[in-house]
Amino acid sequence: MTESNPLWLYFLLVAGIVALPGMDMALVTGSALAHGRRAGFAALGGIVAGGLVHVGLGVAGLGLLLQAWPALFNGLLVAGAAYVAWLAWGLWCAPALAGPDASAAPGRPARQAFASGALTCLLNPKAYLFGVAVFPQFLPPPGASATDWWARALGLAAITASTQVAVYGGLALLAGRPRSAPRPHLQRGVALLLAGTAALTLAQAWRA
Repeated sequence: MTESNPLWLYFLLVAGIVALPGMDMALVTGSALAHGRRAGFAALGGIVAGGLVHVGLGVAGLGLLLQAWPALFNGLLVAGAAYVAWLAWGLWCAPALAGPDASAAPGRPARQAFASGALTCLLNPKAYLFGVAVFPQFLPPPGASATDWWARALGLAAITASTQVAVYGGLALLAGRPRSAPRPHLQRGVALLLAGTAALTLAQAWRA
């Protein structure tokens, strides 16, 4: 691809990936279900921050390093699986919000939800590979001015972050709505999704 590749094409790629159910989506939804909208948005903030780190490291070539060193890639898989399993257990055990005062119920501190979102995103090795395989293809070719290069890089990073905010933010709003009945089944369903993701990630590391 060349510098003529339109930004809308990158947006379609990112939107398709963000819209797929995965660890980030489950974490935001689960945080909002268990601790309210504030926790959901804090987790979203951590995911956006982690996504920007992925973009920067992808451009720097860390994805190539992960491909060249399979042991490092597998180590990230195992660490990510363990962390996501721990998140699943915490969500399974968390009390369900309920009643008209649910939005004011004591929730998880925002900084903890933010840290969980950032770690979940940063421990996803596939995101690094996406960064090195897709993101650089939309950058200007060698020889372009530094101004053009950084302008395009910042534009792509903004598309990534805004797409995450739009998709995951909508989920946080819906999942964090106060309701008249507890939502343990929803919370545990999300916890099972996280646990299943952890199991699949660990199986992938074992096969590798």
